[in-house]
Amino acid sequence: MSAFQTRLEAHIAEVVIDRPPVNALDSSEWHALAAEIDRLGADPEVRVIVLRAEGRGFCAGVDIKELDRHPERIVAVNAGNYATFRAIHRSPVPVIVAVHGYVLGGGIGMTGAADIVVASRCASFALPEVDRGAMGGGAHLQRLFPVQKVRYLFFTGEAISAEEASRYGFIERLVERSELAATAREIAAAIAAKSPAMIRIAKEALNGIEDGNLEDKYRWEQGFTLQAYTSPDSAETRRAFVEKREATF
Repeated sequence: MSAFQTRLEAHIAEVVIDRPPVNALDSSEWHALAAEIDRLGADPEVRVIVLRAEGRGFCAGVDIKELDRHPERIVAVNAGNYATFRAIHRSPVPVIVAVHGYVLGGGIGMTGAADIVVASRCASFALPEVDRGAMGGGAHLQRLFPVQKVRYLFFTGEAISAEEASRYGFIERLVERSELAATAREIAAAIAAKSPAMIRIAKEALNGIEDGNLEDKYRWEQGFTLQAYTSPDSAETRRAFVEKREATF
């Protein structure tokens, strides 16, 4: 069964992640998601992409259990994450991400890569990479929060609620969970009603005036994930996560 489903209606492509129990994707699923977003962006019938999820939360990031069993797949996971975040950020059409529940790790990457963010009041954001023996995601977190807040969240791994996060301005609409999908589609419809040629030009122009290159920044971070994986502490964090215990260093 696929980790996500896609439907196209009124020029709006809706991609829904549904990979129980926590929407954590393995290496092949990250690559498949990237390919789907690339395919949709190249489809002239698609004017806007909405990315959301079913279940308890938006996305818990990578499948830590896969990496615990197959640590050599970290290269494939890194490549899949990179491809997905790039596909969202560099998509020729706007991408709206609608999040609820936990937004962790790769969920932060997708949110930070998006053009517009809609959040349920139940959403919370965290980047617990240090506690998983990995690096990455700081570049995307920095599109959501100012630099010192990014460092606080990265060093501590603490979660921040959607209510508090909304003060930083990246959440376009903060709504009830029951209103999340409809709100994202409402915004998408407003964009889809405009000239598709003008919107595609605008997307490329806005990407071009950003400060720095998001993909290059993330690639820099990923090099430190490989460095982290050479440390025994990294393996201990993954084993502790799988065994549901506190890590010891």
